[in-house]
Amino acid sequence: MDGITPDQARAALDAAGRARRQVAEEVGLPRGYWWGMGCGWVFLGVIGDFGPGWLTAVATLAFGAGHSALASRLLDGRHRTGRVQVSTEVAGRHTPLVVITMLLILAALTAVAALLLHADGAGHPRTWSAVLIAAVIGFGGPETLRMGRRWVRA
Repeated sequence: MDGITPDQARAALDAAGRARRQVAEEVGLPRGYWWGMGCGWVFLGVIGDFGPGWLTAVATLAFGAGHSALASRLLDGRHRTGRVQVSTEVAGRHTPLVVITMLLILAALTAVAALLLHADGAGHPRTWSAVLIAAVIGFGGPETLRMGRRWVRA
């Protein structure tokens, strides 16, 4: 460490800071998580349209329990790949809050879309609204999470 100038030390600290921000920017959930959630969303929509009310309730609870079990490992956003585990300090403590908020907003959008489709006379409005939201989840989930994390500075 002897012989390092203040400018070299500053450059090294800046490089370390940039690397940390780059790793933090990569924190997220694997793409398969989002597509799996989208498929589950469509499954619930189909059951809602074609199944009895009790089956819809049971399927919703099962989906929630399954998602909770999977998300308990992934939700903090620190295990995007099996190779790297990022500290909570780098990943941000608000990532779970962002994901839960996203789920609530997507559920509300699903309900609104189903109501609009039903009012328009579309057949199977729950299924079609679920397909619409599943596409949003599958194609845009990681980007939406990244944007949400920026908004809350996670």
